[in-house]
Amino acid sequence: DESWANMGQGAPETKHLEGAPPRNYTLSIADEDMEYAPTTGLQEMREKVATYYNHLYRQGKNSQYTADNVCIVPGGRGGITRIMACLGETQVGYFSPDYTAYEQALGMFSRLNPSPFVHRDVNEALMDPEEFEFQVRGRGTGCILLSNPANPTGQSIEGEALESYVETARSNKTAIIMDEFYSHYYYDGDQVSPEDGGADDDSNWPKTVSSAAYIQDVNEDSILIVNGLTKNWRCPGFRICWIVAPKKIVNMLGSAGSYLEGGANAPLQRLSLPLMELDFIRRDTWALQRHFKIKRDFLLTKLEEMGIRVQWKPNATFYVWADISKLPHPLNDCLVFLEECVKHKTICVPGVFFDINPNGTRNLHRSTCLGNVRFSYGPPMHNLELGMKHIKTFIDDWRAHEESSAEYASERLGFNNEQN
Repeated sequence: DESWANMGQGAPETKHLEGAPPRNYTLSIADEDMEYAPTTGLQEMREKVATYYNHLYRQGKNSQYTADNVCIVPGGRGGITRIMACLGETQVGYFSPDYTAYEQALGMFSRLNPSPFVHRDVNEALMDPEEFEFQVRGRGTGCILLSNPANPTGQSIEGEALESYVETARSNKTAIIMDEFYSHYYYDGDQVSPEDGGADDDSNWPKTVSSAAYIQDVNEDSILIVNGLTKNWRCPGFRICWIVAPKKIVNMLGSAGSYLEGGANAPLQRLSLPLMELDFIRRDTWALQRHFKIKRDFLLTKLEEMGIRVQWKPNATFYVWADISKLPHPLNDCLVFLEECVKHKTICVPGVFFDINPNGTRNLHRSTCLGNVRFSYGPPMHNLELGMKHIKTFIDDWRAHEESSAEYASERLGFNNEQN
């Protein structure tokens, strides 16, 4: 329905982008690809993934990834589920806010004890490396799960801070599951785009970030990188993703795949091989960053015009973590805001959904995320324009009734003064 604006969508638009290289999605299936693929993926695809990480992040390093360090999985959730299935009885650290699906992943296996890493300062988007090490040591966590860059805030751990996170894992013999699904969506790089006069060759790559750059030994450091075609390659329907990890962990992941989902399908892995060519990736990422930066800037401008604050300007991902706390009551509650959005044919994601609560062990009545919503600029621009128009309409309507907001809420939502 074209009258709806979906800004809750956690997937990028899939159409051709201006300046991007062409893609050939013509599929011819060989007889051998009608068989089950290995649970760790086709050898050719695993080799392409290893080459990608070595070229971008490990040039000049003695320890290099090989196909043995790569496990192809059917989607990011499938990959994280395999990892959780391989963990023994241990504490698994996590952050809040973070990706909503982590709540189910962390609560799936009874032998795992989810342990929240709490920010001492709620105004802190990212945890300081020293604080991170303090919490890892103090909790004795065996594993930490996080997205980087972060969904929903669009913030990124990088440079010396990311190197310190990896060193903390190494020195404390702790694993980090690093969800890097948005590692191509950066908007603050110093590199000059070919469209603006920069070199259009292998010497000029757009900014991307991966913990792979700071690993000393690819078969010893327990950093598990989860990534795939879903976001960075804008092919969510392929459900082709991967985990990059030490060889012994990849072997365990392959075994887990045999009794979980059976592995990624062979034909789409084969179709994905041209998308993993380095020159294609470079050119496509330049086009992606140009296109999505325009949408990000549009959304930030419109939200500011409506009086919706964005505390942390996103320098990555395709999400805006918006602060609605200054809107008229009770519109400043993320669940009420969603209800009004739906009435006006618009979708966003309430902030409380990202306040991860595995097994329902915490009381979220006073969640610090109640005054936030996540807007996605993954969909096409016309979708964003429509959504901003719809939201402005009902915000203006509420502000027109600001003096009697309690009565207005009662009329619209069934609220009353005693409840508030």
